[in-house]
Amino acid sequence: MINASNASDIVGATVLGAGDHKIGTVGQVYVDTTTSEPTWVTVKTGLFGSSESFAPLDAADWDGQTLRVPLEKDFIRDAPRVENDGQLAPEEEDALYEYYGRGRGTTGTATDTTAGFATTGYDAGTTTTEGYDTSGPTTDDAMTRSEERLHVGTEKVEAGRARLRKHIVTEQQTVTVPVSHEEVILEREPITDGNVGAALDGPAISEEEHEVVLTEERVIVSKETVPVERVKLGTETITEQQQVSEGVRKEVIELEEPETDVRRGL
Repeated sequence: MINASNASDIVGATVLGAGDHKIGTVGQVYVDTTTSEPTWVTVKTGLFGSSESFAPLDAADWDGQTLRVPLEKDFIRDAPRVENDGQLAPEEEDALYEYYGRGRGTTGTATDTTAGFATTGYDAGTTTTEGYDTSGPTTDDAMTRSEERLHVGTEKVEAGRARLRKHIVTEQQTVTVPVSHEEVILEREPITDGNVGAALDGPAISEEEHEVVLTEERVIVSKETVPVERVKLGTETITEQQQVSEGVRKEVIELEEPETDVRRGL
């Protein structure tokens, strides 16, 4: 059973939901200043407990190490967003009661009777809010300051595909080829002692015909297919610099000096 005497013990404890599935860890406990009884608890969820959601304690069970609430994790995470500043405003608690289907509580008073984190020896007439540090509540005089660190890596993903495709095109080639042909020329030679015999061979007067065959060269075109080169696809790795910008959070500890009420960053 959770009451004013053991409320501080559950801070930092593991929170299990329906089916004993882990939801997160306890952040702060909110108690009613009239009855001194714990009424709400904040549950840290998300990566490194970066998100806190309110959950009711009326049906919760505490075994000394683990806090069990009969609710689903997603249901708690989807609860109305309420500023975790140590005190619930009436309209904020009204929204939580409506979301979880609860009544207004045992006192029937307004929500301004809800105080912050309950500590051992809590005085019901005083509103006391104590923060929770990752080193544990009230463990020592030191406060742990944390910050997020940015880790950047790479992964290989498909960026596109290239393929080779072969098709046929026709282009005109002009080649100059020397060709020869024969033409008729008329040759006359006088009668000499050397050719007189051939000249007088035959009738003295007659009709005759002589012909000569003329020849010429014609261009013959033929084609053959020959391999000229081999083409294939390859890859090469190009390294370039890319800038990545991402917001990281860090905690800043401020010192408040009562005499001068001056805040300065550490």
